[in-house]
This record gives sequence, structure tokens and C-alpha cells, in this order.
Amino acid sequence: MTLTTHADSAILPSLSGLHHLGLTVRDIEESERWYAEVLGMVRVFVEPHPTGGGHTVVINRPDTFLFLGLDFHPQADLEPFDERRTGLDHVALAVERRSDLDAWTRRLDALGVEHGPIHDQDQPIHAAMVLRDPDGIPVELFWAA
Repeated sequence: MTLTTHADSAILPSLSGLHHLGLTVRDIEESERWYAEVLGMVRVFVEPHPTGGGHTVVINRPDTFLFLGLDFHPQADLEPFDERRTGLDHVALAVERRSDLDAWTRRLDALGVEHGPIHDQDQPIHAAMVLRDPDGIPVELFWAA
């Protein structure tokens, strides 16, 4: 595929942001429970897939625009997630303040959820920590100044 720049391609249709992210999971009940207990997300609705069977449990963090779809596909390979395969690398969720990462560390420790250390960076100023969901998908908690 060759990308070219033409004058008529300078007028792009609108995009207004990320609406939601769909994650294929091995055990939809376990994943929904984990996202609820660890990240405080709640079920909004369940939607059957239009083809191929399966369904999506749509969850949301109340009072935010953060929506995730937990997708069950009967034909899924059920292998643990591996960010080295083509496709998704990780999910990054924003926190408002640097101190929120410290609060997340305390919460995750209290729940017994394994996580990495907080990494602070100077250029540009930001900090992040990573935990993994039940399928091994890296969930990065990210703060930027």
C-alpha cells in the first residue's frame, strides 16, 4: 500500500476521540469481575455479536467516558495475551494527578494485585505503572503533567 498526499486528502472527515476499546478475553465472567473489583468498572449492557456467536459485556467507569467491551468469541484460541504479537500492545488509562499513582499502588497492594513500580520520567514529565488483567493484557496507569 502506498500512501500519497493529495490536495483533496487535506480535508479529512472528523474524528472526535476514542469511543471505546474492545478486548477479547478468555473468561468473560472472570474478566468482568476483575475490572469491577480492581478498576471500579460496572456493567452497562450485554450485546450479542452480529455473526459468529459470542457477545460483548460493555463496562464503564462511572462518571467517566471510559468504556471497555469485554468480548467473548467462541472461536478464540484461548491463549494468554502476548504483546509481541501483531495487534494490541497495552491499554493506557489516564489518572489526573501524580499522587493518584501512589493511591493506586496502595489499592492494588491491598487487593493483592501484582503490579510494576511507578516509573517517573522527566522529558516530557509523566509517570506510569503497569498491571495485567486476567488474560495478561498490560493495563498502564498513566499521568502526564
